[in-house]
Amino acid sequence: MPLFLAKTAFAENRAPVSFAYWHVWTDLQGVSHQKKCEIRNFVLESIEPPAAPQWLSRLKTEGASVVISVLPVGWIGIWHENPKPQWIIPISGRWYVQTMDSQRVEMGPGDVSFGEDQNTKPDANGHKGHLSATVGNEPCVLMMIQLKNSPTVNQPCRFD
Repeated sequence: MPLFLAKTAFAENRAPVSFAYWHVWTDLQGVSHQKKCEIRNFVLESIEPPAAPQWLSRLKTEGASVVISVLPVGWIGIWHENPKPQWIIPISGRWYVQTMDSQRVEMGPGDVSFGEDQNTKPDANGHKGHLSATVGNEPCVLMMIQLKNSPTVNQPCRFD
């Protein structure tokens, strides 16, 4: 059996995948939250023929830019909002994000966060957006894909 057909047969026999991520979002009162979400709308197709089919999910987004960030050991990002709606992917090291509702999520390689906490309002302590910091004794390298889309409000898991 040709390699292309073998790969196609293998892919077709597998169930569609899902992709988990943490969504940092803002509610109508201006409070940030985090919710574990899943993208499930995958389609089995070739990304560019003649490549074998693979499970693809194309998110509806406008242009984007990519930023690589290296957070040094002991780095603390005081309370702030994400500068733009952005996908944040830890490449190495660990970090955490704490939202205004006090939920703290620690992430490392293999985890993904979508930061969309723009439009938050300061709480009684003046906290706005989220707090983030490195965890452990190694730098945390993050890849951020910043979108040109306007942020949404009160739409957790908007890509599901």
